[in-house]
Amino acid sequence: MDLTQGTEKEKHDRAKKMMLWFGIVSLLMSFAGWTSAFVVSSSREDWLDGFKLPSAFTVSVVLIILSSVAFILAKRALKSGNRPQTTTFLIVTLGLGIGFIVTQLVGFQQIIELGYNFTGPTSNITMSYIYIIAAVHILHVAVGLICLLVVIYNHFKQKYSAENMLGFELAANFWHFVDILWLYLFLFLFFMS
Repeated sequence: MDLTQGTEKEKHDRAKKMMLWFGIVSLLMSFAGWTSAFVVSSSREDWLDGFKLPSAFTVSVVLIILSSVAFILAKRALKSGNRPQTTTFLIVTLGLGIGFIVTQLVGFQQIIELGYNFTGPTSNITMSYIYIIAAVHILHVAVGLICLLVVIYNHFKQKYSAENMLGFELAANFWHFVDILWLYLFLFLFFMS
């Protein structure tokens, strides 16, 4: 496919999609680096073996998967022209995303209650990695929530339709990326801790 072909709008849309994918690839590289460092550091003498992730992190997996399903249903409703259903599923996605962040914070509290802090005398390298990986992911979910709020605002302004979905699709793709990323990180930490 010749990227120089098409109308100005088509070229503009392709450029925005490519920018999103470049951003996603760079984020993947960052998280690949942190998980690789986690694996390399696990051979240290001070590594904490056998740590079980907090139960709140398991709940957060369910919430984030459900949020992706809700976003998919919102997109399907928008394509079929059902604006009220689109609104409902967007609000559900937002609520589940907020619920994800809340359960992550509860998970951090559970780690602290076990006696592990990010820094200081009760910290260790294992827990520091878990804190960093989960916290940086939470920041990306927060960015996803901001994108979702923009989508909801634009939806109320009736800027999206079955023929004009670029902003909606970009936000949805980023949201699904952070969802899949957390599933990977959770499984990685579950099996590697």
